[in-house]
Amino acid sequence: MVELFGEVSALKQVVGEQREEIARLKGLKGRPSIRPSGMDKGTDPPRGGKPERRRGRGKVTPRVSIDDKVVEAEVPTGSRFKGYEPFLVQDLVISVRATCYQRQRWITPDGRTILAPLPEGITGHFGPELHRFVLMQYHQGQSTLPRLLALLRSVGVAISKRQLQRLLTDKREEFVAEAQAVLRAGLKTSPFVSVDDTGARHAGKNGFCTQIGNDWFTWFGTRSSKSRLNFLDLLRAGHTDYVLNDAAYRYMRMHSLPTTLITRLAAEPETRFADRAAWLAHLDRLGFAALTVTPDPVRVATEGALWGSVQAHDHLRDAVVLSDDAGQFDIGRHALCRVGGDVTAPTPHRPGRAGFPHPVLHERASLTAV
Repeated sequence: MVELFGEVSALKQVVGEQREEIARLKGLKGRPSIRPSGMDKGTDPPRGGKPERRRGRGKVTPRVSIDDKVVEAEVPTGSRFKGYEPFLVQDLVISVRATCYQRQRWITPDGRTILAPLPEGITGHFGPELHRFVLMQYHQGQSTLPRLLALLRSVGVAISKRQLQRLLTDKREEFVAEAQAVLRAGLKTSPFVSVDDTGARHAGKNGFCTQIGNDWFTWFGTRSSKSRLNFLDLLRAGHTDYVLNDAAYRYMRMHSLPTTLITRLAAEPETRFADRAAWLAHLDRLGFAALTVTPDPVRVATEGALWGSVQAHDHLRDAVVLSDDAGQFDIGRHALCRVGGDVTAPTPHRPGRAGFPHPVLHERASLTAV
């Protein structure tokens, strides 16, 4: 039987060689020559020479303080003590601690009630360590809310789904401020930013998420509108003022606001308005709201004042806005982006959808996005 198996194996090899020769004579492609991968080299027997010395894992240095604990040994009488042999063990302890603060209440002689304040860091019925754990697991650990809820309940935390949702969303002004600081720094220092938006429905209402960023930063903002007014408001990065300056007036002229209305705005001494209510009151005082012409004077003037605010805060001073040619992104120095491939021929200079020129359309080939 062994001899038969050997003959069959030899015949299979001869048949394979003949098939390759026939294919070669017919001009057909033979079997591909596939080089072995790097993993196959590990199965080969080692060649001559000194074997490579495996590197050790190095010294283990815990990132927390180390508690020393002496472990005593039972030894016979007369033994000599020779010191200690260290053996480092790292462990994780997850436990739940509930504290009931008995807050003193006092009534003053004049009838006022004084209640002792809670310790620093206590906001609500969940402590700061639990807050930090929830935020870390959800944002850094990419844990879903149901899984995080199950984890907390399994270790003994009495918490509902709504309470957990509030820990993740309520009173997060510091995160909003940090996000605005990132956006402001990016808009002030970046030579270009790419922008895009996408829509979705939530709780029966339409919403739109706008992305602003480049290779160094990314920022997202969700609003109920995807208009140019909304985009200009996002570019203010949290500022609420409306500013009339050279950039604002230039924007208004580019978008066909009548010269008489621009002159009416420029004749007023006030050029900076704290918020939307103050700005709209100013336009109403100048008679803009009563006009029924095209384009809408209130809209164009508001867009111009928003663009003036963006420039006044040094946002997008000389930066290029890369977009997919959506009208709401046609702001300032605008260029088009492409996904994959290159732009072989630049588009000639042309006015924008609202008459605003594209001064850098010739730069699209060098700003192609992949």
